[in-house]
This record gives sequence, C-alpha cells and structure tokens, in this order.
Amino acid sequence: MNEKFYSLPEEKQRSILNAAMEVFAKNEYKRASTDLIAAKAGISKGLLFYYFHNKKELYLFLYDYLIEVMKEQVIDSKFGDITDFFELLNYSASMKMKILKKNPYIMDFAMRAFYSEKEEVSEQLKVVNLMQEDQLYQMYFSGIDTYKFKDGVDPYHVYKMLRWMADGYMHDVQMTGSQVSLEELRSEFCMWTGMMRKLVYKEEYQDERD
Repeated sequence: MNEKFYSLPEEKQRSILNAAMEVFAKNEYKRASTDLIAAKAGISKGLLFYYFHNKKELYLFLYDYLIEVMKEQVIDSKFGDITDFFELLNYSASMKMKILKKNPYIMDFAMRAFYSEKEEVSEQLKVVNLMQEDQLYQMYFSGIDTYKFKDGVDPYHVYKMLRWMADGYMHDVQMTGSQVSLEELRSEFCMWTGMMRKLVYKEEYQDERD
C-alpha cells in the first residue's frame, strides 16, 4: 500500500491517476513522459516521484488500481444472484463495457498494458496477469451451476477458451491498426458465448437465454 499517495485528498489522487492513465494510454511505456503526467496532474515532477519512486512503480500501481476498480464495479448486488456460467459472463462483460464507455483511456491503457512486449514493465505485467486469471475465476465463478455442463467439461477450460478468443480478436484489431469497437466486441462475445453454450451444456440447458 502506498501510504504517501493515499494520504492525499481523493480529488488529488484521481487527478494524478487520470493524468497517468491518459499519458500511458496514448504512448508506449518508454515514450510516456512523467513530465507530462505531472503537468496534467498539476503537480511537480519531484512531487510525483515523492508518491511513486519511478515511472515503473507508477505504471504498475495504476494497472493494479484499474483491476481493483473493475472488480468493485462488476461485482455488484446483482452479481451474486447469478449462478448460470454464461449469464454471469455476459453480465460481467456488460458491466465492463459501461466502465470503458465512461473513460476511453481505460481501454487504451489496458490494451497497451495487457499486450505489452519488450518493455521494462512487460515481465511483471505477465506475472500479474497470470495471477489475476486464477483469482478472478474463483471470485467470479465459484458459485456457478456446474451441473449444467456436460460430463467431463471443466468450466475453467471454457473460460480460458473464451478469453483466448477475445485475445485473438484484440490481436486482429491491433494487426490492422484499427480502433477497438466496444459494440462490435460485445456483439462478437455474445455470439461466442451462444455457440459455446451449445457445445458444453447438457441439452436441457442449451436454449436458456441470458
């Protein structure tokens, strides 16, 4: 926990985090300017490094912060009442879309961070992502109706396959140099989950609708 940073008023914390997210979203890690982050946050660079020892610490802090924000926003009062695996997937996807629409820099920053390669932060981000995958699965899907799945089907493997499909979609978008369309991604994801439901659920549960 960064006690120095959290001792600041919440408004100043948001100002620094929003400035960092904007700059990191628009630039590769090595080209992201801490001078610009400090200027946008309305503080000196020296003060920025008082709260965060260096750019790497700030970047990793921001990534962890966004993961926690997503968890808090997605896991609301309705979330705990959903026990169908695919309904839960689509509900969490819808909630994430709402967050991303409110702040477009989140998407750009998350994309750069998640697919970071050969950057100073890349290896640590990979470790964080691997740890988060198992933790998020347990957090999201520990209460699902496993009896709906066909014998021999592991829900975790289904979850990973859908994540790989999303990764493939993101990779294709990056290769073409296009912008990610949240509406298109949401539509594609709904199609994938619909197909996957028919493949892995017992027949009596295949026609349920979210």
